[in-house]
Amino acid sequence: MLKFVKFFISVSLISIIVGCGYQPSSKYVRNVFDESVYVEVKVDPAEPENAPYLTDELRKIIIQRFNGKVAPKNEAKNSIIATYKGTRFVPIAYDKSGYITRYATIVKVEFDLIDKNGKNFHKTITATTQEGVSENALYNSTSRILSIKLGLQKASDEFISFISATGANSQ
Repeated sequence: MLKFVKFFISVSLISIIVGCGYQPSSKYVRNVFDESVYVEVKVDPAEPENAPYLTDELRKIIIQRFNGKVAPKNEAKNSIIATYKGTRFVPIAYDKSGYITRYATIVKVEFDLIDKNGKNFHKTITATTQEGVSENALYNSTSRILSIKLGLQKASDEFISFISATGANSQ
């Protein structure tokens, strides 16, 4: 009886997913991008150490989520140019004496992409994280950079959602 219930639930879930027309976001991305993508990250002179992380994050997304490959500019049919516009730390918690005890990290990234048809898209993303950056952590580069990296990862994920939505709307 238990096997029948498991089988019935599995068949029901498959029927619902197939019946509602679900398609993975990577299919919609194919409406925007061909296989090869050029990636460039423009560096913020105030925080140049964050550019390699953003570059790696975008390359990982192209390979893992787009099922594509990163290519040199002259070989790629598509391009993503990300401009890191900096980070702000905003106080979000205070102790009973009025001293700041926690900050939110706000990261801003501008994305410009050229799709497989030569169409240009621009998207500015501001990502906020609250990863426990304390006043002391602002001066501790490891905690500060980790918080910024999480913000850049969040901005990259939001960019993927934008591309998927763009691909879904172009059908």
